[in-house]
Amino acid sequence: MTADSVIGVIGGSGFYSLLDESEQRAVDTPYGTPSDAITLGTLAGRDVAFVPRHGADHRFPPHLVPYRANLWALRSLGVRQLVSLSAVGSLTTSLPTGTLVVPDQVVDRTSGRAHTFFDGPTGVGHATFADPYCPRGRAAAVAAGGAHDAGTLVVINGPRFSSRAESLEFQTHRWSIIGMTGMPEATLARELALCYTTLALVTDLDAGVEAGEGVTHAEVLATFAANLPKLRDLLVGTLSRLPASQADCSCGDASWLPPSFVLP
Repeated sequence: MTADSVIGVIGGSGFYSLLDESEQRAVDTPYGTPSDAITLGTLAGRDVAFVPRHGADHRFPPHLVPYRANLWALRSLGVRQLVSLSAVGSLTTSLPTGTLVVPDQVVDRTSGRAHTFFDGPTGVGHATFADPYCPRGRAAAVAAGGAHDAGTLVVINGPRFSSRAESLEFQTHRWSIIGMTGMPEATLARELALCYTTLALVTDLDAGVEAGEGVTHAEVLATFAANLPKLRDLLVGTLSRLPASQADCSCGDASWLPPSFVLP
């Protein structure tokens, strides 16, 4: 594996078995340890570094995931292109359970999370974030087929789900899907000059979309497991279509970073 050739994948533990010739590597960072050891291996003919976002035993709730450590560790291992796998709720009946979505916009409704690397002696940097996701990564995912192209992901703090009133508010903005982990992950990726693409799997309709008791975590896990092969196929198709390197992608522009901030 060489710098710029490794593709990072952040997702659930159900993806461990996909990697060929894998090995685990413990990585420490200035921001603590990642969610778990990084698994290095190959998938779709590409070198991959995988980290389970919530830990292999799912010990980190969404608001306590060590996002900064995860992304710093991946970049230190040569990752420049990053694919994030997420379970999400749908805010519209046009995106039913089981739908795969490649979002093109994000709205941050989280709070209390360490959301930037610029909160210490590293200087001040102001990242361009008008388009949160990598255009080349999104193009690769859409070309892989089987996923809905575009949509706005609103990220809430969790670990609870939305009230009906909150869900109805999100729908009035015409936001498409809702999750708990897409931020600050996307922001931190931009600050580290990483190409970042999200592949989202709809596991439920949010509380305000239809009548009923509302979603439960058990239902989310069951739906995610049932649709895992579809998400795996999309991941494999995306990886095989990603560019050989980050060269010439605007996501990799680090010229705006303060001189005191040294990328890993």
